[in-house]
Amino acid sequence: MEITKVAEICKALSDENRIRIIEMLTQSEKCGCDLLEQLHITQPTLSHHMKVLENTGLVSGYKEGKWMHYSINCEMFQTFREYISNISCCDDVRPDRCRSSACCCSQDD
Repeated sequence: MEITKVAEICKALSDENRIRIIEMLTQSEKCGCDLLEQLHITQPTLSHHMKVLENTGLVSGYKEGKWMHYSINCEMFQTFREYISNISCCDDVRPDRCRSSACCCSQDD
């Protein structure tokens, strides 16, 4: 994953409403009307948030009647998660080489 894409995704996820939207979409596909009802925001505000999420590739949508339906793009989330999981202060092979005194891989033997 290119670093510009990672930065774009991080920026998109830096908004509380967009994180709430992502959380809702992890449960199931949602109609824009359902998102509006749960978030208590205006339709133009929802459209803005969805455009940001769609532009990153985290969310996809399709129109049915007058409403948009949205779902999580699992492939993009998996790619992003793999990238993030490779960022660490730890050397998993040699925990004695960790770069932080508060390292998550330090052993209390």
